Amino acid sequence: MKTVLLAGGLGTRLREETEFRPKPMVEIGGKPVLWHIMKLFAHYGHKEFVVCTGYKSEVIKDYFLNYEALNNDFTIELGDRASLRYHGAHNEGDWQVTVAFTGDSTMTGGRVFRASKYFPGERFMCTYGDGVADVDIAALLAFHESHGRLATITTVRPPSRFGVMDLAADRQVQRFREKPLADGSVNAGFFVFEPAVIDYLDDECVLEQEPLRRLAADGQLMAYGHDGFFQPMDTYRESILLNELWAAEEAPWKVWRGESDIPNATAGR
Repeated sequence: MKTVLLAGGLGTRLREETEFRPKPMVEIGGKPVLWHIMKLFAHYGHKEFVVCTGYKSEVIKDYFLNYEALNNDFTIELGDRASLRYHGAHNEGDWQVTVAFTGDSTMTGGRVFRASKYFPGERFMCTYGDGVADVDIAALLAFHESHGRLATITTVRPPSRFGVMDLAADRQVQRFREKPLADGSVNAGFFVFEPAVIDYLDDECVLEQEPLRRLAADGQLMAYGHDGFFQPMDTYRESILLNELWAAEEAPWKVWRGESDIPNATAGR
């Protein structure tokens, strides 16, 4: 099953990092946030990816085209590219990555629609390329298969922007609560779609608007509630937060903890 990653937006609220690269290539612990998301899916056995690019797509293309050199030691005789030899191996050797340019300013639904030629007639997963979570992908898929509808969306309850006070009937302050979970749920991405969902899309649509509204009106959209960690990386402050969690080895989204993130560069020498 393919996992479609939406990686073409401008990232205007993270301009400190995105002037020269697309937001999914902003790094957490020296690796693009896009890589972290792919590692989550790969942990659950889903290693076929379609990356929908747009803004500065060449940065993403270069990253995957040069992945072996970036993540392994190598030897080359300058002037003879055929002499290139890699030493060791990284943990992503069995990933299959399709990088699909879907337009500089195409909307999210249009990107999926344009990339659908790479997964014709197949069930597929889809998520955004700019946020991390510890979503249980196996449980998400099991939920999707249990209800028989065309689409599943993962939802979270975001924290309130402000702390709140609990008051007694006489207005006495009983306690403070720092940014409790808000009422209601929001879209966290991590979709599962049956092939017929493509019929709800067109070349220029916004996935989160008319397509999802039509799916809901048709009784074809179900919500998988995620109660764990979820953090988009929309601002420079959020980028700093995620890097601090990674550096402290407290990153909840790192469900692949048994693997080293450092290539085995000494093997094969």
